[in-house]
Amino acid sequence: MNNNAELEQSDRGYPTGMVLWLLRAEALAVFAASISLFFFLGGEFWVLAVLFFAPDLSFVGYVVGKKAGAALYNAVHSYALPAVLAIAGVLTGLTILWHVALIFVAHAAFDRSLGYGLKYAAGFRHTHLGPIGNPPSAAAAFAQQGDV
Repeated sequence: MNNNAELEQSDRGYPTGMVLWLLRAEALAVFAASISLFFFLGGEFWVLAVLFFAPDLSFVGYVVGKKAGAALYNAVHSYALPAVLAIAGVLTGLTILWHVALIFVAHAAFDRSLGYGLKYAAGFRHTHLGPIGNPPSAAAAFAQQGDV
């Protein structure tokens, strides 16, 4: 099942190898299912187009700091908020709440399928799916520590 390279990488604190690809494929399936359900429930394309990237407005939290940015980003990009919206939609009969919930699920799943996971307070590029982007150069990493 696992090759030696995967076993050597398994202690990194985030998924690697086939586990990472399985999580990304799973997210892609959730994305496809939520978009399909959105349209099945009568969702309009223009609503999807307007709201799909709305969760990314949570990046504004990083203006306050890494910890606040990660907390706000994670609150908006987890599946908990859409679950609450969906329950509210069922209880109130407001279809728009279902639609927004499905759009937010689709967005979070889309991000995860691309490798953008929930954030750690260490910084934007540190996610539960592993680091994103190019690692900083040695000089930049040194400067970020406040030693320069």
